[in-house]
Amino acid sequence: QVQLVESGGGLVQAGGSLRLSCAASGRTFSSYAMGWFRQAPGKEREFVAAISTGGGNTYYADSVKGRFTISRDNAKSTEYLQMNSLKPEDTAVYYCAGDTVSFRSAQTMGTAPHNSLSMYWGQGTQVTVFS
Repeated sequence: QVQLVESGGGLVQAGGSLRLSCAASGRTFSSYAMGWFRQAPGKEREFVAAISTGGGNTYYADSVKGRFTISRDNAKSTEYLQMNSLKPEDTAVYYCAGDTVSFRSAQTMGTAPHNSLSMYWGQGTQVTVFS
């Protein structure tokens, strides 16, 4: 059974930083692209960032490009999202996502139509940015 467990959310002032982690278990972590999505109150869940199996390719939403960095440690079966220069509009529940098809690209996760890809999801972690 695949499990994704996020940690690292919290309350931060605008301009600050947070680092999210997602620990995976239940399958060969290194065979699947991973990503982060977020959902703000009253809005649909949206793509944030994705990373390929080996970590060499990444893909970002325009809204976070240059501020957020996705990474992964396959030896630890963990992915990360380093969030810098946070803005109040980054406030959301952040979800770790794991692809269900092996060796698909990070760009596929980032460009697929909303809810068109089957994913494993974590439980979510709240990020709140205040001004």
